[in-house]
Amino acid sequence: MNNKGFLVISLDFELLWGVFDKVDHKDKKLYFENTRKVIPKILNLFSEYNIHCTWATVGMSFNRNFEEWEANKPTTLPEYINSSLSAYQYGDLLKTELSDLSCFAKDLISQIKNTPNQEIGTHTYSHYYCLEDGQTLASFKADLEKSISVARAMDIELKSLVFPRNQFNESYLKVCYELGIENVRSNPTDWYWKDTQSTSLKNKLFRTGDAYFGSNNKSYKIKELNKIDGKPLSQKASRLLRPYSTNFFLNSLKLKRITSEMTYAAKNGEIYHLWWHPHNFGNNPNENLSDLRKLLEHYKKCGIKYGFGSLTMSELNSFV
Repeated sequence: MNNKGFLVISLDFELLWGVFDKVDHKDKKLYFENTRKVIPKILNLFSEYNIHCTWATVGMSFNRNFEEWEANKPTTLPEYINSSLSAYQYGDLLKTELSDLSCFAKDLISQIKNTPNQEIGTHTYSHYYCLEDGQTLASFKADLEKSISVARAMDIELKSLVFPRNQFNESYLKVCYELGIENVRSNPTDWYWKDTQSTSLKNKLFRTGDAYFGSNNKSYKIKELNKIDGKPLSQKASRLLRPYSTNFFLNSLKLKRITSEMTYAAKNGEIYHLWWHPHNFGNNPNENLSDLRKLLEHYKKCGIKYGFGSLTMSELNSFV
């Protein structure tokens, strides 16, 4: 058993499907143009620093355009009580207005697939909300089956899943496993991550503040991961990499928090699981890429000094 630590990175690759219920798409054209441009640059950085990464990709983005999107609708659709959460309703209403470039990314998925050490996972097909009123096991299963189908059409086998909005649903793990999903990302154990649907000011303040202040480390031992028959391996997230802040002091604190936690994981042979959304780099892309390079440079130093390595979610599974 390797007693050296590992950096695990998972990215929630969504484009507009991840935020359509929260933003006005008309204001986000440049944002997603930047996102598309920044993804190849992230891949170049990962190649430069030999970073292994899992890209949890919304299945709808595997389509080429809205015509293909229409043809690929599952037979069973989610029936959320809050219908505005449905990507299907959203697409039907706005597909004449929406840019294909904000929604579809077959070209970028191919580039990720062809980059060494990158795993393509799933973020469900429709950015499915697993804890919202009206969701059902049947519609979730149909959604996941469609993700698997469109991925296989590109010769991609999905082994890892990240629940959208971190709505981790324990009761859905069995069907994930039955459909070939071997790994899922779970949430940090801090109390303010327990209820991911909470919009309370208290939760928001603690989640935000934790990115900059505090002394508790977020890494963990591989032995803390337990394989359970009939379920995917639950891999706990450590830290969300928040976007670049124009407040120099806060941005420096954020980077210092991550690098100190990474050092602790490297010294103690632990897992440090960092995650973010590629579209988080849509504003201030150059500054975000610069921050990422600083973090990867620190990772490199940890590798030289402590033997710190890099794994995808599927690769971590093989160590458990």
